[in-house]
Amino acid sequence: MTKEDINGSELLLVANEMADAARSAILPFFRQQGLVADNKLEAGFDPVTEADRAAELAMREVLAIKRPDDAVFGEEFGHSDGRTGLTWVLDPIDGTRGFISGTPTWGVLIAVSDDTGPLLGIIDQPYIKERFIGGFGVAEVVGPHGTRPLKARAETALDEAILFTTFPEVGSDVEARAFQAVAKKVKLTRYGTDCYAYALVACGQVDLVIEAQLNAYDIQGPIGVVEAAGGIVTDWQGNPAPNGGRIIAAANARVHAEALQILSQFA
Repeated sequence: MTKEDINGSELLLVANEMADAARSAILPFFRQQGLVADNKLEAGFDPVTEADRAAELAMREVLAIKRPDDAVFGEEFGHSDGRTGLTWVLDPIDGTRGFISGTPTWGVLIAVSDDTGPLLGIIDQPYIKERFIGGFGVAEVVGPHGTRPLKARAETALDEAILFTTFPEVGSDVEARAFQAVAKKVKLTRYGTDCYAYALVACGQVDLVIEAQLNAYDIQGPIGVVEAAGGIVTDWQGNPAPNGGRIIAAANARVHAEALQILSQFA
């Protein structure tokens, strides 16, 4: 399948149906006493809940009906092959630690990609009913204020920037030092919002997100949304990063370049 053969309108409809299905599967579990979180790690804590599994299964059920020939790669149930050249990349709850803590900054991540990277991305926050959509000529957020266009900030100097990351420790010791070197230059640094930080870049509230040790399902949805809004997402060397790793998402070329100049020294 070539890009000319892709029906973007159809994929947008399917992606929204998947996000609706995930919302319905997740919300009965949110802020419920007694929700069990299994740990996927022997050392450390990487939780997964029944809500994560139910949401991914709900999205896969939509795909089985609407797009059965596409490949699927999900955090909880792995990879299934397809034959169209398109892959749906799913993170049913990005921010499960936040989910089990009751904060509303977790989200459902959906992307559809070809061999070059994401063509479409969705960041959906079911509890506050915000959906950020980017791709195929669409860049919008649908939420409590209705439907509004997404537009990242046009120009920001690093010393005026707002910077986000999920974990204060960021990643390895080297990665943490790289982040802190940028954090020392910005106006404000905030922590703990998982995928919601990328949505804030896309809607013009935040200038930078810097993270490390991400997987493809953590970043492909945000790439679609941020880039559709005019922002930039790369690795710390300025290269495309659809498979994750060390990530910088920036509202504009100026703040991206200034932050990248610092990060690249820690490669």
